[in-house]
Amino acid sequence: MSQESETSNKSVEKLLIDNLSDFRFHAAYLTYSETWDKVSSPEVKTQLNAMITSLSKSEIDTENFYRQISQYRGTGSQEDYFGRKMRIETTRKKDWRKREAKSARESRHKR
Repeated sequence: MSQESETSNKSVEKLLIDNLSDFRFHAAYLTYSETWDKVSSPEVKTQLNAMITSLSKSEIDTENFYRQISQYRGTGSQEDYFGRKMRIETTRKKDWRKREAKSARESRHKR
């Protein structure tokens, strides 16, 4: 009983097992680190530690790692992930030339 309370009182520590020479693992570690900072639950942090450890030991691949960690990352919709939709306005070449010629004339004769 007292052993359970001691383990629950201990805080889970962030693992420092980043490998800069392996790009995929480094990117996954950055995702792990970002998610770790956002999460407050010790149970979730323990699960995150287990995920990054199994990735470092090549027990799971990066695709499975991202699939597992996605539930904790807090990415809501694709709009949040990709940003707002941008609208591209187009004009005909003739209209663009006309507008540019007009602005050039106006800038030449400004005082």
